This record gives sequence, C-alpha cells and structure tokens, in this order.
Amino acid sequence: MKKDTHPKYNTEAHASCACGSSFKIGSTKEKLEVEICSKCHPFYTGGSKLVDTAGRVEKFKQRLAKKTK
Repeated sequence: MKKDTHPKYNTEAHASCACGSSFKIGSTKEKLEVEICSKCHPFYTGGSKLVDTAGRVEKFKQRLAKKTK
C-alpha cells in the first residue's frame, strides 16, 4: 500500500439508525446515520413493513385492475 493515500480506518465508528438503535462498526467515517439496520429490517425481524410513498401502491393496484379487465 502507498502511504498517505488511503483514508484513516476507524474501528470504533458510531452508527445510529432511524429506529433509535446505535452501535459501533468499522468505517472510514467517524459517525454514520442509517435508515434501516438489523434490529428494524423485516428480513431480520420476521415482519413486513409497507412504506407507501405518494400513493404508489394505490396507483399500482389501479393499473393492475385495468389490465385484468
């Protein structure tokens, strides 16, 4: 590796999630803010979470209904 070309790697970087949990990870940044983590992700929790942005689900259902007629 060349010297002074790579960023400093922090082994104790602080990451905080939108769900409220926080944990330590390794990263080149000191602080990270994430929207979803293993404590709130549906794959790890076993639940499902539907996020409807601007009525996208309703628009899809309307298109699907038109197609089936």
